[in-house]
Amino acid sequence: MSIVYRIDHQRRLVVARGLETVTGPDIFGYQESVWSRGDVSGYNELVDMTAVKKIEFESSDRARDLASLSASTDHPVGTAKFAIVAPSDQAFGLGQMYKAYRSLDAKSTKQVGVFRTMEEALAFLGVEGPLEGLD
Repeated sequence: MSIVYRIDHQRRLVVARGLETVTGPDIFGYQESVWSRGDVSGYNELVDMTAVKKIEFESSDRARDLASLSASTDHPVGTAKFAIVAPSDQAFGLGQMYKAYRSLDAKSTKQVGVFRTMEEALAFLGVEGPLEGLD
């Protein structure tokens, strides 16, 4: 899988990083394996696409499907945030599309932000100090 992640229970944060080439099945696999866990319900999320050189995502319909799947795993009374670090134009565009689809889904309770830099994403999440474990 070209997405690695770690769970920071102290910060109530899931941190994921895409590597090299990320595919639709990678993204759906990450979503299903991590967010089906009960111990992360209501956690904030950070997905870092900085190291991704290529994204192979089938279509915009799949972005809508992913947004729907993601929304279905949200905590029902949520205040969680989801930050996507997307420095490339392709990742940023897909992130914005995903954000739009999430905002249209009635089950969605996470506030989604798409950012060009890690600093912006961390500020959005209110995370201070270094992130460790995915280098």
